[in-house]
Amino acid sequence: MPALEKRIFALVVETRHKNDPKAHVLALDPGLSDVARQRSVEMAKANSFTGSGDPHVAASLLMAADAKFQGLVGENVAAQHFTPGQDIDVDAFARRFVASWAASKPHLENLSFADYDRSGVGAAANADTIYVAQIFTTDLGMGAKTEQATPDVQTVPSPQQGKEKTKDSALRGALAPGQPTQ
Repeated sequence: MPALEKRIFALVVETRHKNDPKAHVLALDPGLSDVARQRSVEMAKANSFTGSGDPHVAASLLMAADAKFQGLVGENVAAQHFTPGQDIDVDAFARRFVASWAASKPHLENLSFADYDRSGVGAAANADTIYVAQIFTTDLGMGAKTEQATPDVQTVPSPQQGKEKTKDSALRGALAPGQPTQ
């Protein structure tokens, strides 16, 4: 799986640059890769994109619980079947994963959003299916959270709308006492 994760990351960087040459360069973040790997393992165990049914497995919630993550988060997931006992062509599988994301508008928006500057990729397999999760993030200059508290995770339809929302308020973090919810 590590070779597949690395190849997917390289192809995403290439596809991203083709879509927007001015986009920030993505850095492969080991912490994000750990979260993506955890997400992929849960999907493979459940044989489903929803994972085991535990809502804490979603990448955004896994990250919200960790004080070092702050800002916008995007996630692309995909799965491909394979024939047990046969070798897996890492390059061919990676190309199919990235091509499927590039062919889907919401996935392509995540992959191409110019402000994302960090990413992590995780892959896991069950008996006949490989599940992959790729996480994209940027803190938009917000820095790390300073306190550990119940996260205020908000979902937005697209990365661009999330960026616009950060102009008015932080996307995640504890609300100050007496502060109204949004």
